[in-house]
Amino acid sequence: MSEPYDVVIIGAGPGGYNAAIRAGQLGLKVAIIEKRDNKKLGGTCLNVGCIPSKALLHASELYEAAGNNFEGLGIKISGLALDLDQLLKQKDDAVDGLTKGVAYLMKKNKVETFFGAGEIIAPGKVRVSGETSAELETKNIIIATGSEVTPLPGVDIDEVQIVSSTGALKLPSVPKHLVVIGGGVIGLELGSVWRRLGAEVTVVEYLDRILPTMDGEVSKQFQRILKKQGVAFKLSSKVTGAEKLKTKVKLSVEPAAGGDAEQIDADAVLVAIGRRPFTQGLGLENIGVKLDKRGVIITDHFRTNIDGVWAIGDAIEGPMLAHKAEEDGVACVELMAGKAGHVNYDTVPSVVYTYPEIASVGKTEE
Repeated sequence: MSEPYDVVIIGAGPGGYNAAIRAGQLGLKVAIIEKRDNKKLGGTCLNVGCIPSKALLHASELYEAAGNNFEGLGIKISGLALDLDQLLKQKDDAVDGLTKGVAYLMKKNKVETFFGAGEIIAPGKVRVSGETSAELETKNIIIATGSEVTPLPGVDIDEVQIVSSTGALKLPSVPKHLVVIGGGVIGLELGSVWRRLGAEVTVVEYLDRILPTMDGEVSKQFQRILKKQGVAFKLSSKVTGAEKLKTKVKLSVEPAAGGDAEQIDADAVLVAIGRRPFTQGLGLENIGVKLDKRGVIITDHFRTNIDGVWAIGDAIEGPMLAHKAEEDGVACVELMAGKAGHVNYDTVPSVVYTYPEIASVGKTEE
C-alpha cells in the first residue's frame, strides 16, 4: 500500500486549488479531485463564472463606448459591427489560458490530480469514480465542492431558451428581449453585457430593491443609473411559471405579495436567483458530517464535526465569493499544519462589475 496522503481535496476551484498549493508549499503530500467534464481545473469561477463574465463585460463595454462615446472624443469610426463569434472566442481563450495556468501550478507544487467524482466512503478514505478510478487513503479531507445554481420551481433551465449564468455566457445570438430573474450581482452583470450588445433587458426581482446585500442608498442610486442605461425593472415581483414556445418563452409574473399574474414574452430568460452549496453525493452521510437545512456544511474554523474532515468556500458559511474561498483554503491548510490560520468575513470585499462598478466591504448602514 502506498503512503497515505496528508490531505485529499475534493473540488479544484479557487478554494481547492489554493489549498492544494499551500499544502504543497508546506511539504504535505496532496491529491486534488475534479469532476468537471472538460477536465479543466479552476472550478465555476474560472470556467463559467468570474473570469468569462469579466471577459464579456470588458468587450461589451468597449463595444458600447465605440458606438456612443468615441465620436465625442474625436475618434471617428465607420462600419462598427458586432462579431459575436469572435467576442465569445476571446472569452474562451482567456479561460483556456488561465485553466492551463492552474494545471501548471498543481504540477509545480507536486499536487497529484485525479479527474472524476470524489466520495468519502469512510473516515480517511475517498473513492474517485470516473475517468480515473481510485481509492485514496488520507489523514485529512478538505471539501471544496463550491456551489451550484439555485433552481426556480416552474422555470426549467434548458441552457437554450431558459439559461443559468453558464448558458448566458454563450448565447448564440443577441436576444431581442432578455428577462433576468433576480436582481443580484450575477443577473445585473450578465444583463448589462447583453444590453450593451443590443438586447432589451427586464430584471424581475422578488424583493423591493436590487442588490439586496448592498447598502440601501447604493442600491437605490444604482437602480436609477441602470434605468438611465435602458434596463427595465419589475421589483416586488415573482415569476411563477414559464411556457416554452418555438421562438420565445412566456413568463407568468405576479406581485410578490400575491395578486393577478401578467404575461411577459422573452426571447431568452436568465435565472439568477442565487447559488446553493454543492454538498450532495459526496458521502457526507456515510461518516455523519453535519449540514444545516440549506445544505451548508457546519464548521468551526473550517473543521467539521468529524475529525480530519474540513470544509471551505461556498460549501460553508460566509459570502459565496472566489477570493473568500481562496483565503479559506490557505487558512484551513495552515490550521491543519499546526499554524495560525484565520479569515475575517467582515472584511471580505465584494464588487459588481457593471458600469459604474460598485464595491463594498464590511457592514452596511442597515
